[in-house]
Amino acid sequence: MVKSGTLILHTAARILMPLQLLFSVFLLLRGHDEPGGGFIAGLVAAGAFTLYLFAFGVSATREVLRMVDPRDLIGIGLLLGMISVFPAWFMDQPFLTAQWWEIPGIDFKASTPLIFDVGVYLAVLGSVLAMVMTLMEVDKDEP
Repeated sequence: MVKSGTLILHTAARILMPLQLLFSVFLLLRGHDEPGGGFIAGLVAAGAFTLYLFAFGVSATREVLRMVDPRDLIGIGLLLGMISVFPAWFMDQPFLTAQWWEIPGIDFKASTPLIFDVGVYLAVLGSVLAMVMTLMEVDKDEP
């Protein structure tokens, strides 16, 4: 695929990417009480990176990711999803029972559902980025 040279796309990608990533974090944290959560937040973040990918190419997007391979994001996400089930087990409660911890000073409650949602977020983000980057690299290699 030929890299787009439009000024509008480059400017839009640079402006919208941080806004989309910020909105994805908002969706991630809001998802416990209202609609949202790890899956849709991961899709919004993947959309931000995909827009940047279409504007600047695969190598520039890999530089933005700072040497984090999308496949590593999938692994870390799956690991967090598995870790989120163990606190209930250690508290002698039924498996997958939600646990909540209040963080003093900032009025925030951390929980096992939040850990699970962060895991889903990273797994979805890594999956979509791996698919799109692979498709862009394969398309670049074809004559």
